[in-house]
Amino acid sequence: MGQAQQYIFTYQELAELMVKKQGLHEGHWGIYLEFQLTGTNVQNKEKMTPAALLMVSKVGLQRFDKETPLSVDAAVVNPEVS
Repeated sequence: MGQAQQYIFTYQELAELMVKKQGLHEGHWGIYLEFQLTGTNVQNKEKMTPAALLMVSKVGLQRFDKETPLSVDAAVVNPEVS
């Protein structure tokens, strides 16, 4: 069997990993993405065309007031151990 070339995570799996990394034990947390949009010109064969580039500039966690399909409950995925 060959080596895996790709691992894919859901938003909830990424949120769970980051909640554990930050040591969070309460609240609903979800993935936060910040985008940057910029314009440029692209050379296509002999023609110059205006284009837009959309980049992910930041990735993080954001606290939610309630559970959503994109969030995890820190108390469930990372319970505090006494």
